[in-house]
Amino acid sequence: MQITFKLYASLTEFLPADRRTSNQVTLEVAEGATIAQVIEPFNLPMKMVHLVLINGSYVAPDDRPTRALREGDVLAIWPPIAGG
Repeated sequence: MQITFKLYASLTEFLPADRRTSNQVTLEVAEGATIAQVIEPFNLPMKMVHLVLINGSYVAPDDRPTRALREGDVLAIWPPIAGG
């Protein structure tokens, strides 16, 4: 199945070089793949996986290892952001 995987801010560096300017990549993943399974091949530092959304809905940290994705889902991840 296909999903869209988006990384924001400093996490875009973990995408393939040709996808960094658009901050997203279309992925072919196994039916029922979890957030954790999608993230794993990108080697994201888990301390940098702060805000996780599927189709714009927040996914709590405790749900991320088991939350399964569906065809057409958009998985978006932001790092912790500090500002003033």
